[in-house]
Amino acid sequence: MSPAPEAAVPTVEELEAQERRLVFRRFTNDDAWALGSLLVELARERRAPVAVDIHRAGQQLFHAALPGSTPDNDAWIARKRRVVERYGSASYLVGSRFRAKGTTFEESSRLDADTYAAHGGSFPVTVADVGVVGAVTVSGLPQVEDHRLVVEALERFLGE
Repeated sequence: MSPAPEAAVPTVEELEAQERRLVFRRFTNDDAWALGSLLVELARERRAPVAVDIHRAGQQLFHAALPGSTPDNDAWIARKRRVVERYGSASYLVGSRFRAKGTTFEESSRLDADTYAAHGGSFPVTVADVGVVGAVTVSGLPQVEDHRLVVEALERFLGE
């Protein structure tokens, strides 16, 4: 996957629309396995050196480390997932909101950068009439590509 042109970077409004659209009716352990497996399949097709992780309610339901990924990807996953858990929004959206205000997450969030990373790749698992129950996270590509890979998998999984 090559980096997208700057014009293709999604806006805050587009990112917010993705979150409104990509909502589950339910999210079971089997759903986590199927979604994670789909993400691995998409990543393998692209020879993407990523790690994939799905958490729900503090429990890891799925994890895979594809060839070329490293332990550092797991550290990024944890940092990005914590942003979703704290803000209830995609890690890329959180970072984009700070950038839209003329600052950065690192400068203005007052959170430890070793614990939180508002970089693309972690997306909330939202269940209708419940709210955010977890996160699906990818690490290993440039942040906008990590985000796009997760969104593509969610769109396919949810039949969009």
